[in-house]
Amino acid sequence: MTQPAIQLQHVKKKIGSKTIIKDLSFDIYPGEVFGFLGPNGAGKTTTIRMIVGLMKMSEGDILIFGKSIKKHYKEAIKPVGAIVENPELYKHLSGYLNLIHYARMVNGVTKKRIDEVVELVGLKQRIHEKVKTYSLGMRQRLGLAQALLHSPKILILDEPTNGLDPAGIREIRQYIRRLAAEEGLAVIVSSHLLSEMELMCDRLGIIQNGQLVGVHTVGEFVGNDHEVMVRFAVDPIDRAFAILSEHYQASPQKEGNQLLHPMNHEDIPELIETLVQNNIKIYGVHAESKTLEEKFLEVTGGEKIV
Repeated sequence: MTQPAIQLQHVKKKIGSKTIIKDLSFDIYPGEVFGFLGPNGAGKTTTIRMIVGLMKMSEGDILIFGKSIKKHYKEAIKPVGAIVENPELYKHLSGYLNLIHYARMVNGVTKKRIDEVVELVGLKQRIHEKVKTYSLGMRQRLGLAQALLHSPKILILDEPTNGLDPAGIREIRQYIRRLAAEEGLAVIVSSHLLSEMELMCDRLGIIQNGQLVGVHTVGEFVGNDHEVMVRFAVDPIDRAFAILSEHYQASPQKEGNQLLHPMNHEDIPELIETLVQNNIKIYGVHAESKTLEEKFLEVTGGEKIV
């Protein structure tokens, strides 16, 4: 079995008498994009800070490729690249000189590698301009380049698409997916853009009030409900409405020439047959799965994600 890239083992964090992280345990594997979700104040950034050693845990341990960050921090943290909150950059220097400066802090970063990451994050045309002229999105790209300089095996990104326009968000998502798939990186992403997380991530870890609600694949999480909302485009709609109301002892919703009704997935063929037998014309049937946002709000009791 593949060795986990990161293992959280009964991690707790106390500040004074208050326990803000309560017994977190989960594994993250090479080649996957792991989404870290939770409402405001749930403990996401605190957990990320503990993973990268910016904050000490009160109990438990975190292993990076089997090495404890408590006992062997310098060795454990070597394969990690991270942006926690906003990337810190020298605004009076060019993007390229920023990368040269960071490259001096790590052994083995060549000019070729700097050029590779500049190409990867799409900054080739602007890399020799001063960072103070960069948009927020360009600074995010430069921060990502900085995190990738030493060819890490683990990439931790806190709000990586912050400040990006839709095209930039899509590009960063594609970079992240490519890094995980082609270079085998384990990527941890924390974001409040749930629609993006749904497209970007393989698995999701959901934290609430410092506790792990669960870890699921995206498909399992948004698609594991037995009941789905089914949209019927039918004519005549009033007769179809009456049939559905009688069949289920509950009235469907009307939207124009369509009816919406929650029902078990396996009951759809039987209902279609009933409508056809009653001379209802069916122009379309669509089973709508819950979005990640809807499912997230459901499991966290409607708390907002920030």
